[in-house]
Amino acid sequence: MLTGFICLLLIADVVDSEGNCSYQDVLNHLKLTKSTELYSMTRPVKHYKSTTQVQLQMAIYGILDVREIDQTFVLYVWIYMSWRNDHIRWNQHTFCGLKHVVVPTEALWKPDLTIEEMTEKDKAPPSPYLTVTYHGLIELRNDLMLVSTCRMQVYKFPFDIQSCNLSFKSAVYSDEEIKFAAILNASKFTEWSREVMRIQYEWLFLNMTVHEKTVSNLSFNQSMIVYTITMKRRSVLYIANFLLPVLFFLCLDLASFLISDSGGEKLGFKVTVLLAVTVMQLILNDILPSSSDRIPLIGEQLFIRLQFL
Repeated sequence: MLTGFICLLLIADVVDSEGNCSYQDVLNHLKLTKSTELYSMTRPVKHYKSTTQVQLQMAIYGILDVREIDQTFVLYVWIYMSWRNDHIRWNQHTFCGLKHVVVPTEALWKPDLTIEEMTEKDKAPPSPYLTVTYHGLIELRNDLMLVSTCRMQVYKFPFDIQSCNLSFKSAVYSDEEIKFAAILNASKFTEWSREVMRIQYEWLFLNMTVHEKTVSNLSFNQSMIVYTITMKRRSVLYIANFLLPVLFFLCLDLASFLISDSGGEKLGFKVTVLLAVTVMQLILNDILPSSSDRIPLIGEQLFIRLQFL
């Protein structure tokens, strides 16, 4: 009789455990819905003085465009963020070893991540889901198309190397509330970005560095992560379409000394070379930003060339 009762208890326990194996069972246990204000309205900590540690990671999928005249560049990046929600826990063994569930982003609080250099609204569709683990870790993966400012130094054009920053921080939270931290070191970031990069436009990606800092926002300090992207211009087309013609015009100018001064051929030849160099200078002016601190070296050479024509 006792043996039969124990068997019934074991069978009931097995049936009960097998009945809690769905994602919905976990959500019901957490009482997690889109309208649950406990999870979505405020920062998910049990004490307001607790700091939410946000792990941030970025990889570059492609350098889509670099606009020298506007001093902006366009990137397609992949963003990973993770943080802990103190209100979410469940025993994975109670739910058949279920370790994570995927829920809509509207159901949970998310860090209000902003990029200081961003000048246009992100055009890529946001990720609709978050991953929630049994020990309260929340993970967000998102793709962003960024149009950001970048102060470019074009003195060595077309052999220039540019370094552009992307600064991530919270819009409203202080560093006592949200603390950002990079997951990988600089060499890992660079190696990983090179592996996943699909397009680089006319630029060659060199490396990416990352550092954490604290910035002042008038009444309080904020945590910030700054990624510095270094890229080098592919100069082959500029050499073939710009530098070589300039050198050719220089040779023509030197050859004009062999033309006799008695007729009007030399004057007409000089005027033709002058017009050609002027056109090249106008093309250069359309490419490079007018707000540059220094005149590009190639522009200086064209100007000197004009003085001797």
